[in-house]
Amino acid sequence: MTQEQQVIEVLRKEGGYATLRRLNEVMDFSTWNTKTPEASIRRIVQNSDAIFRIQPGLWALEESRDSILQKFKIKEGNPTSFELFNHTYYQGLIVEIGHYKRFTTYVPPQDQQKLFLDKRLGDLTDHKVIPQFTFETILRRARTVDVIWFNERNMPSQFYEVEHTTDIKNSLSKFYELQDFLSSFYIVANSHRENEFKDKIGASIFSPIKGRVKFITYDKVASLHSNLSQQEQLIW
Repeated sequence: MTQEQQVIEVLRKEGGYATLRRLNEVMDFSTWNTKTPEASIRRIVQNSDAIFRIQPGLWALEESRDSILQKFKIKEGNPTSFELFNHTYYQGLIVEIGHYKRFTTYVPPQDQQKLFLDKRLGDLTDHKVIPQFTFETILRRARTVDVIWFNERNMPSQFYEVEHTTDIKNSLSKFYELQDFLSSFYIVANSHRENEFKDKIGASIFSPIKGRVKFITYDKVASLHSNLSQQEQLIW
């Protein structure tokens, strides 16, 4: 089989879809005669007429398009369905990146039953209940953050808010309330929202956290997730 045919066959075995990370894990590269098989896979999925992109880092077979979109409750032409899928998809990617970096992870109770591909987010995370790292008044805010990475002492190391269409100011307000912890803060969104982020973080009320909040694009998250085995250090 050609390399493209091998990728298609693996996608079939995976149920018709897979993340690039998953393809890199399960593909047999022994006959590929290349030092960069991951790059070859990226080229194949991008150029093959038999494969389409659902989201950055997630690819599927055209022959299974209808059933896969139905499985993920995505309706083409329906922005709301994409928004719901995107939110849990990027939460799941961030959780898996956190595990690779040896952090424990948390997502809010209201999201734990939602699906990241074929798994519940709650089954992927380590903490079903947020660790009691501070006073209850502050924990109430922290509980609503989309993803939190905790270090080995169960203290919050990194806070992530995934923003598809909601107001970025609301997430910045959460981070403002959590500023007394030695933590990093991240807004994860489509690249076209970066200017909006810069405008909101520039407000005087957020000056205490301005230097601590970073904007990460969806593409950046997907790229890091796809190439975790090559990441010695995670640098956003």
